Amino acid sequence: MDWLTLFEMQEQLDKRIQSEHQLTGNQFDERLLALLVELGELANETRCFKFWSNKGPSAQVTILEEYVDGVHFLLSLGLALEYKKSHFTEGDFYLTATDAFLDVYNKTNVFAISRTEQSYDVLIGAYLALGATLGFTQDMIFKAYISKNEANHVRQDNGY
Repeated sequence: MDWLTLFEMQEQLDKRIQSEHQLTGNQFDERLLALLVELGELANETRCFKFWSNKGPSAQVTILEEYVDGVHFLLSLGLALEYKKSHFTEGDFYLTATDAFLDVYNKTNVFAISRTEQSYDVLIGAYLALGATLGFTQDMIFKAYISKNEANHVRQDNGY
């Protein structure tokens, strides 16, 4: 995956939003909360935790779009702390999606407290492993990110 391209695209979107919404600072806490919300929305689309329901998960394309929303905020958090890398190592594969979600939540909390580059790398690796657990390749993620980034610019054009 071409991480530098993703960081570049996210940086352009973040700068646009910051300028058009007259924001100051790096909105780290807001970005962190947005990541946690997106992670919850993603889990909800997979329905992996809904042991009480017979309804299946949403379509894979919907789940991928929710997953990529998380990628946007992960990149944005990295940019806020000036962590911009060309490579991340995917974490260990999870046995279940529930295990993956719980671990990503835990790693997000560790990153929220420490804000270190090492904890960021571990979080990205866990998120990539979550994606693999959900059946996504890095190529699928990359292409979906580009599409969603373009959609986010259109949203800004329309006063989102």
